[in-house]
Amino acid sequence: MARKSVIARERKRQRMVAKYAEKRAELKAQGDYEALDKLPRNASPVRLHNRCKLTGRPKGYMRKFGISRVTFRELASEGKIPGITKASW
Repeated sequence: MARKSVIARERKRQRMVAKYAEKRAELKAQGDYEALDKLPRNASPVRLHNRCKLTGRPKGYMRKFGISRVTFRELASEGKIPGITKASW
């Protein structure tokens, strides 16, 4: 599991991106890059990184489910993800 501080930092970035999204779009449309530079760096959506919603794991992220492959496999084996069954040969 990722450190709590890393998970909290990522959530803080997500809130900041949402807060400044409208203002960033306006400034980009106007072409005012000097004002865009004065916004906080974490307001840029490029700085976001997909992380597992349950464990915070940054790698092996599955977009469709919002969790990592490891967590997905555990939950699927327990039958906790609707519509997902283990393939058998």
